Amino acid sequence: MRLTKPTLFTNIPVTCEEKDLPGDLFNQLMRDDPSTVNGAEVLMLGEMLTLPQNFGNIFLGETFSSYISVHNDSNQVVKDILVKADLQTSSQRLNLSASNAAVAELKPDCCIDDVIHHEVKEIGTHILVCAVSYTTQAGEKMYFRKFFKFQVLKPLDVKTKFYNAETDEVFLEAQIQNMTTSPMFMEKVSLEPSIMYNVTELNSVSQAGECVSTFGSRAYLQPMDTRQYLYCLKPKNEFAEKAGIIKGVTVIGKLDIVWKTNLGERGRLQTSQLQRMAPGYGDVRLSLEAIPDTVNLEEPFHITCKITNCSERTMDLVLEMCNTNSIHWCGISGRQLGKLHPSSSLCLALTLLSSVQGLQSISGLRLTDTFLKRTYEYDDIAQVCVVSSAIKVES
Repeated sequence: MRLTKPTLFTNIPVTCEEKDLPGDLFNQLMRDDPSTVNGAEVLMLGEMLTLPQNFGNIFLGETFSSYISVHNDSNQVVKDILVKADLQTSSQRLNLSASNAAVAELKPDCCIDDVIHHEVKEIGTHILVCAVSYTTQAGEKMYFRKFFKFQVLKPLDVKTKFYNAETDEVFLEAQIQNMTTSPMFMEKVSLEPSIMYNVTELNSVSQAGECVSTFGSRAYLQPMDTRQYLYCLKPKNEFAEKAGIIKGVTVIGKLDIVWKTNLGERGRLQTSQLQRMAPGYGDVRLSLEAIPDTVNLEEPFHITCKITNCSERTMDLVLEMCNTNSIHWCGISGRQLGKLHPSSSLCLALTLLSSVQGLQSISGLRLTDTFLKRTYEYDDIAQVCVVSSAIKVES
């Protein structure tokens, strides 16, 4: 038989008003019922526990426990009894027996008991095969088997989405849906990053100096409900400086989900390694390291750009700055930046001003590789809010 936690006994309260024909009869019967709660007899939930009445559902990530009993129904003593329990899945056969040693003898009306446990890691049909071999008093070797088939269902549906920020940060949204028929207590949902990333969980807020979950104090997930978890991943410094490494398909990490169901039955799932396609930046990547949010009209302001060689060859770069209708660059255009080796980068401090108020787009940067005579254009790099100099800009 399968070993599972019991459930709370529920009854159907039947009551009526005192002026009705039964009077206080129904209420008195409920008060005398040992399964009801004293003083709250009309509640369906009682104080007693009910043993499992059927095999029930088994979900991926839970621990399957079974009680095996071999009973000698004959009036003879049998010898060399060997009990073996195997679990057959679609891909493998597992031995679950606690001991493979044979029992010397089994007297009439005696039994051999064993309890097996197995953490379910596959979905689909499972067959528990219990095999018993023994020797009769006449020296005849006997053997028989019993089969118990059950299905393992999927408890959770997990969907992931990746969002690439303008920086090297990656945001991961994990949507987790409860596919079972009972509520779940989500004990832990964490992201174990790969060696290339550091992760920050964005599923809590700070209130009065304490970290409070965005889902409230009761982390229950009702059947068929979905909850979104958000994580921010940032490349470690040793990998962020090597632009050629983080490109193409990269491994982000894996989700570790732990939950509890009725009476604390625990389940755990780990997803496979999550992968995402890193955005392509071409041969040369230009990113902003520092830029003010708001600047004064016709007053110079400074930005810091980072130029990274994402190719596998050395480049000799020349920087050109082209003015637009609203943005004017300050400095020398056409200056040599020198050689830039593969996966290396350099930072540039540039000065510019705006002649038009409002939200202005920074454009007009050109990088030319003198080796291949190839020009890379960078427009709409960022936006800045330009206000009149009469309005004080907060630093």
